[in-house]
Amino acid sequence: MKHAVCIVGAGIGAEHLEGYAALPDRYRVHSICDLDEVRGRALAARHPNTEFTADLDVVLNDPAVDIIDICLPPHLHFEACIRALDTGKKVICEKPLVSSLKEADALAARIEATGGFLVPVFQYRFGLGMAQLQALIAAGLAGRAFAGTLETHWNREADYYGVPWRGTWAGEQGGAILGHAIHIHDLLSAALGPVAQVYAELATRVNDIEVEDCAALSLRMESGAVVTSSVTLGCAENISRLRLMFEGFSVESDHAPYSPANHAWQFKARAPITQDQINNVLGTVTAPPSGYKGLFAAIADALDGKDSSSVTFEDGRRSLEFVTAVYASARNQRPERLPITSEHPLYAGWQP
Repeated sequence: MKHAVCIVGAGIGAEHLEGYAALPDRYRVHSICDLDEVRGRALAARHPNTEFTADLDVVLNDPAVDIIDICLPPHLHFEACIRALDTGKKVICEKPLVSSLKEADALAARIEATGGFLVPVFQYRFGLGMAQLQALIAAGLAGRAFAGTLETHWNREADYYGVPWRGTWAGEQGGAILGHAIHIHDLLSAALGPVAQVYAELATRVNDIEVEDCAALSLRMESGAVVTSSVTLGCAENISRLRLMFEGFSVESDHAPYSPANHAWQFKARAPITQDQINNVLGTVTAPPSGYKGLFAAIADALDGKDSSSVTFEDGRRSLEFVTAVYASARNQRPERLPITSEHPLYAGWQP
């Protein structure tokens, strides 16, 4: 089945367009919706038979549109998701899904009430490297996870914050934890399961902005594995890196900043597991669709009722629960336990 999509927001929406365009048998990009007519029309012109509108109501009320793909600034996500669900549209929403656990739970209630479909965007999960790791775990060669390190070391200079909503609590809703490292933290949970506890140190050191641009995190997973995460927007280059140590092997991801799973990862056997055992499994793994293409292919499978590795709404909520715990820990200067309930002081929002 081919699904008709309207991309709402022509910024990061440009990358979404490329993902859909790579799946012409699964999707048709019906339209681009953006208040910036010049930018929106330019993006629509890049794809055949794609319309442009500056009026969200037009596409919400158009029966030809199946999916609303929300690529707006974070503070607009909740309202746009609610409006799309209320008009019977299926929804794909960029990260961060919404701005609090309270909003996430209100969104969950609206999904249930409308019988709707909503998934967040976590494209890091899709690619050869992650498929290799999943194959080794499925083959029983990983064993317990012991420890790991994450690095989100990117460079964001002052001109990046020339967009008025960036770098502010009101517009961006958070800093590097929410808008940049959220992807690698989701990748970690996809590999090792939920986080049980986090201790966080946050700082604003690189640019003159309201929100954090550096972080040092200490995590304990529900499995017992311990992980550190280092985050900065003041690196001389852009690097994302994940290293995990299992009983049976150690693995290091590719270092591509925005797509660390796209290419092969490096696996080194740990006795009694042998490198031949590792390589034999790796030899059976073919490269799946990666990045946005992989994500949108998995979402199409879910919509078509097929077995799917699609990201779920619960994954989006879990990412916000982790963000909430990070901000709580940094402000209270103590470890924060998960899960977080509605009685938590930051349940309704982590913004100061």
